[in-house]
Amino acid sequence: MFRFAKQAFVAALFAGVAMPAIAADLVDPPIVAVDPPVYGGWYIRGYIGGTNQDLETLDTDLYNDPSIISHGWFEQGTFGTSPLFGGGVGYKFTDWIRGDLTVEYRGKSEFNAVDWVDSSFNGLTTNDYNAQKSEWLMLANAYVDLGNFSGVTPYLGAGIGASRNTIDGFRDVNELMSGAAWAEERSKWNFAWALHAGLGIQATDRMTVDLGYSYVSLGDAVTGPLNNDDPAFTLPNDGMVFKDLTSHDFKLGIRYALY
Repeated sequence: MFRFAKQAFVAALFAGVAMPAIAADLVDPPIVAVDPPVYGGWYIRGYIGGTNQDLETLDTDLYNDPSIISHGWFEQGTFGTSPLFGGGVGYKFTDWIRGDLTVEYRGKSEFNAVDWVDSSFNGLTTNDYNAQKSEWLMLANAYVDLGNFSGVTPYLGAGIGASRNTIDGFRDVNELMSGAAWAEERSKWNFAWALHAGLGIQATDRMTVDLGYSYVSLGDAVTGPLNNDDPAFTLPNDGMVFKDLTSHDFKLGIRYALY
């Protein structure tokens, strides 16, 4: 009798310990840690901005005419600002390194220049030059992100590619001689390169606002041959050459991580 009571006591004690554990398993599911989403890899980007362009010189083989004694510039040439629109696709390799391919349209910029020419044929005259210039710019870019400071990431970068420079509406007006000339639209492909700097501002997990600056070398641009308004005065020539075009660009854009 005593032995039976002892066995019953042990069984009741085991049940009292086991049941709460089983109940706890039924009521409280296991906690599974879930890592927050990590965005990297591929991204797309789009941007708008403005150009501030310059050139080394404006040249033509007509300046080699043996009748010209001397030639110089009152205004060697200035461009007005123009809008730019671009987009591309990129890949973030690490927290520090990323790269992208971009295509950019740079809108028409007004060009003006004034020279003087002293020749044995016409004496001292001047020429007022006017034209418009635009480009398609394609670059392969690489960047170094310099660390995240409370959601703001400064970066440096460089790019190489090609620029298709177009000159249209070219006019050469000689008021002193009551003459003028014009040139047909012409486009020219060039090797192009750029240096970049900017700030990436984290807006959401996926979206970054990009404030950027680029110094861009666009190569040369050319016109078609110059044609005098009076065909009798048209001389053989290869047109005008806009040498060593450069630009200081300021851009505002968005980068969006795809995953």
